[in-house]
Amino acid sequence: MILLSIVYIYLFYICDQLNQNHQKVKYFSIILNFILAIAIIVLYVLFFSLPGDHKASTDEDSTTIAMPTDISIAYVLEDSLLSNYEYFQELAGDLNKKRQAMENDYTMKAQGLQKEFEGFQRTAGNMTMNQARAVEEDLMQKRQNLMLLQEKMGQDLLKAESEVNTQLYDKVSNYLENYAKANGFALILNVKRGNAIIYGDKGMDITDIVVKGLNDEYNSTGITPQAPSATADTTGIN
Repeated sequence: MILLSIVYIYLFYICDQLNQNHQKVKYFSIILNFILAIAIIVLYVLFFSLPGDHKASTDEDSTTIAMPTDISIAYVLEDSLLSNYEYFQELAGDLNKKRQAMENDYTMKAQGLQKEFEGFQRTAGNMTMNQARAVEEDLMQKRQNLMLLQEKMGQDLLKAESEVNTQLYDKVSNYLENYAKANGFALILNVKRGNAIIYGDKGMDITDIVVKGLNDEYNSTGITPQAPSATADTTGIN
């Protein structure tokens, strides 16, 4: 009915224009208006004849996909876990012993070399030129060897720390994987100072439970952790 009314009104307007003026310019203007009216009517018909699903596609495309809300998430506090995990404490203790042994060895060699330099300075005046040159070259070689020893000790300690971290990661990650599967957790986060997680509900904190489980597993196996292979070569330093 609305469409028919629009057509009727516009045709009445055209007839009125034709009666008022019969000049060619007016005929052209009236015909052009009629064509435009037909085009508007066609667009009107086409729009309202489109399927409903097509018209609603824009709204459907902008619909936000709902994320699942039934994911079980937990977290562990790294600092608390490490300070209470007996396996890590034993690994760290072994590493500290090796580090201290290396430091003592280096200090003893450095002090011995220093005494040799001081002795050479006291007795150099009583030596021939060739003797003094030979002793000086020997001391310089020993100092070079001591520097190489210090560098190697640092590399060995870094390697030992890497081994400790690898052992610890394997133990904890394997346990958490089994724990997550057994308790229906889809995600377990590691929380430590400075990472992206600022707050977590205490109900999601499973640190104490995990630490107890890790310690129980460690004590039940009775397996001594593999000691880190931190070794040092004297490289000719006596």
